[in-house]
Amino acid sequence: MSAVTQDTAVRTGRVTRVFIYLLLLLFALFYLLPLYVMGVNSVKPLQEITGGNMMALPQVWTLDPWRSAWSTAQIGVEPTGLKPYFLNSILMVVPAVAISTIVGALNGYVLTKWRFRGDTWVFGLMLFSCFIPFQIVLIPMAVVLGKLGLAGSVPGLILVHVVYGIGFTTLYFRNYYAAFPTELVRAAQIDGAGFFQIFWRILLPVSGPIAVVSVIWQFTNIWNDFLFGASFGGTSQPMTVALNNLVQSSTGVKEYNVHFAGAILAALPTLLVYIVAGRYFVRGLMAGSVKG
Repeated sequence: MSAVTQDTAVRTGRVTRVFIYLLLLLFALFYLLPLYVMGVNSVKPLQEITGGNMMALPQVWTLDPWRSAWSTAQIGVEPTGLKPYFLNSILMVVPAVAISTIVGALNGYVLTKWRFRGDTWVFGLMLFSCFIPFQIVLIPMAVVLGKLGLAGSVPGLILVHVVYGIGFTTLYFRNYYAAFPTELVRAAQIDGAGFFQIFWRILLPVSGPIAVVSVIWQFTNIWNDFLFGASFGGTSQPMTVALNNLVQSSTGVKEYNVHFAGAILAALPTLLVYIVAGRYFVRGLMAGSVKG
């Protein structure tokens, strides 16, 4: 290949790379446009939104919409702010994520290293549970929660999300542990290690990447859930249901700036999780959670 041909190929490669980067930047800006609109309008007075351009930067900056969205001012008997519901979401998400992740890890451990007759069918049924729509389980779950005395409570919501999330966490850990050498488990058994000793000392220490995947997946699904929270929350409703109540409580002129601020507050925890641990999520997926 001549020097001229090589130089042309290099220039073509650079132009192609620049074009791809510009195209990706355009897609990223388009994708982030709603977040920009929400952020800009959440710090504007309402008059600038209703009588101006929603894309423009605020002429007067104010945090009053954020205070109104977070406050616990009373309208009738229902609180309109998000503050009391934020704690409900925390109390629901943390135990549900922890329990479903630990149970999924144990299930993946059993289904790969302690094989038993019919284990393939068990895994198939658990995998099938990942594709069951939320609406199908509403009535059976309401009956179960009623019989257990957990209806309208945070423990009831924890149970719902643990049961619904076990299928996903089992899938992740089962496919991850399938690539782990079974010979190490057998050697530990020969040395006298028991079921939980092998799990805690051998498998769990190397489960960091897939545990991050499970935690992020479960945290996002549980925090953003609306249907289960509205159906079973009762007086312990989570953040997403409170956001809907905040929007519906506006009478007359809609307080769009308050609604935008409330939406950002409700989405902020998941945004922070992905910003902090997003790269570990990708690494965990590449480490084996989607194999098998």
